[in-house]
Amino acid sequence: MVRIRLMRLGKRHRPFYRIVVVDSRKKRTGAYIDQLGYYNPLTDPADVKVDVGKAVEWILKGAQPSETARRLLSKAGVLKRVHEIKYGKSKAQEGQPESAAEESTLEEQEEAAEE
Repeated sequence: MVRIRLMRLGKRHRPFYRIVVVDSRKKRTGAYIDQLGYYNPLTDPADVKVDVGKAVEWILKGAQPSETARRLLSKAGVLKRVHEIKYGKSKAQEGQPESAAEESTLEEQEEAAEE
């Protein structure tokens, strides 16, 4: 199984993590397939950088994020984008027109219906 998880780097008491795609049978610091970003918990606020396109691609291919990776990806907006791709837009957004052109056509249709 392919997992998205954190790979610990840095010195003792100075952790720094890479967000990586790895075979679940590999060690925590073993070889990885792809790097998606990094997480530095020592800065205030914590510094997280994720390549959203790569992360979405791997999740759609079936990679399962660990609990911590899932939390970080959620904060970066990756899981929301995956949900939108899989299931379409949310129901709250379906009723709203996507552009001004659609809005004007809706108004024209309502006026035509009144006449």
